[in-house]
Amino acid sequence: MIEGTLEEQAQFIEGLGGIDASARADRGITTNLVHGYCGRDETTGAVSTPIHMSSTFAHPSFYGSTGFMYSRCGNPTRLELENTVALLEGGCKAWAFASGMSAISGLLKLCESGDHFLVSDDLYGGTYRLFSDFYAHYGLEFDYIDFTDLEEVRDSIRPNTRFFFVETPTNPTMKVVDLRAVSDIAHERSIAFVVDNTLLTPYFQRPFDFGADIIVHSGTKYLCGHNDVTAGFIVIRDRELIQDFFNITMSEGALLSPFDSWLMLRSLKTLGVRLERQQANALAIAEFLKGHPHVTDVYYVGDPEHPAHELSCAQTSGFGSMISFRVDVAERVLKALERIEVIAYAESLGSVESLMTFPLMQTHGAMAPELREKLGIDERLLRLSVGIEDVRDLIRDLERALG
Repeated sequence: MIEGTLEEQAQFIEGLGGIDASARADRGITTNLVHGYCGRDETTGAVSTPIHMSSTFAHPSFYGSTGFMYSRCGNPTRLELENTVALLEGGCKAWAFASGMSAISGLLKLCESGDHFLVSDDLYGGTYRLFSDFYAHYGLEFDYIDFTDLEEVRDSIRPNTRFFFVETPTNPTMKVVDLRAVSDIAHERSIAFVVDNTLLTPYFQRPFDFGADIIVHSGTKYLCGHNDVTAGFIVIRDRELIQDFFNITMSEGALLSPFDSWLMLRSLKTLGVRLERQQANALAIAEFLKGHPHVTDVYYVGDPEHPAHELSCAQTSGFGSMISFRVDVAERVLKALERIEVIAYAESLGSVESLMTFPLMQTHGAMAPELREKLGIDERLLRLSVGIEDVRDLIRDLERALG
């Protein structure tokens, strides 16, 4: 890799120094979604970012550079995507990875053996597996706690605690974490605060506004929204981490391809309209489920009866479209998954198609049984990612499936 200071490297690698966090701040988020960071291509005027399918870039002279040298350390298409995501989150720099898991794995490269993480107890099972089954073998320590209980957060901090890792809303029981309160606790002890913003995206929630230090995404979900790309993102607020993350990504190279970067840029253009439709559908479906005789519990932050509804209103601009619900008997789960027709029985979430999963056996199968039991991830719990279909068709599908 290139030797020298960050400033010296920045002469060779376009975008290494990050973006101005206030750039395009006078525009609404929907405008920034549609136009991205740079907007039209300066060379051709193309309104769609060109796909630069090149692994290497020629230098015009011995000391000259086009701003790019090798696609592992910088590609023009991927850079536009990264800068757009940083702009949307209000950060200074973002990196686009080949998956959400590779993004989180990149984050863990900041750590040293013996570092301690406090992690949301209710989180995606794949993240739990990555932490407990893999990185624990390298000497990292993870405790899974309820971040909605601030006393538990304070009592769980150790001298070697380096990171808080939080999902909010949580997956799958849709708890809401008080971002400002948790941020204050973290910064009192010089602990980095990491927020997984996958479920709400920057369209509905901007964790940097409430004190987060690092944001991660599974871009496969809402940011893509079409079930045709796997992607992940890390976004940082402060420039002091740019060098560390550049070294990590340059060394490992688990980054997004130019074509997938272009697909993500295309998808971001419609994020706002997709989320608005998905949320409207979710509100109607949550109300339907609450009145269904075979549904005992509904977990949706947009429900005014949700225990953290007021907090959610205070720190977000929307509720998203993730609903979990519990049916009366376990046998009804199997029948429902076999009967749905419009809704797909499939992993993942956030796409224009509605998807239903059985967390106990699918998304959270890797989680320790005692933790699943504590959280209520049992044989009666289903998770529904609401899409953009006609909501009447979705409700009819659920009526048929639930009997």
